[in-house]
Amino acid sequence: MAEITSAKAMARTVRVSPRKTRLVLDTIRGKNVADAIAILTFTPNKAAGIILSVLNSAVANAENNFGLEKANLVVSEAFANEGPTMKRFRPRAKGSASPINKRTAHITVVVSEVN
Repeated sequence: MAEITSAKAMARTVRVSPRKTRLVLDTIRGKNVADAIAILTFTPNKAAGIILSVLNSAVANAENNFGLEKANLVVSEAFANEGPTMKRFRPRAKGSASPINKRTAHITVVVSEVN
């Protein structure tokens, strides 16, 4: 039977746009976990705090569920997909309205063990 060398964590329907989330995810993809945590801690972005909690959850899943060591873990995959969009309308001139899209994201982080 093959050994499991990766663990995954997801945050679904997070109230931050996926486009802004991908900018932060691009900075940590491929880095080891200690570096990724340091980068996210000092990134002044709303998405960074959410991604940090998802990363910590993925690391905890790797340690507790699969017995992997934190020192050997690397962020192998990190992506944000679009979640449901809340649609709102703002009144404009002459009785018209303009739409406001409040976007949400599904954030996924996968950590893998490097030998």
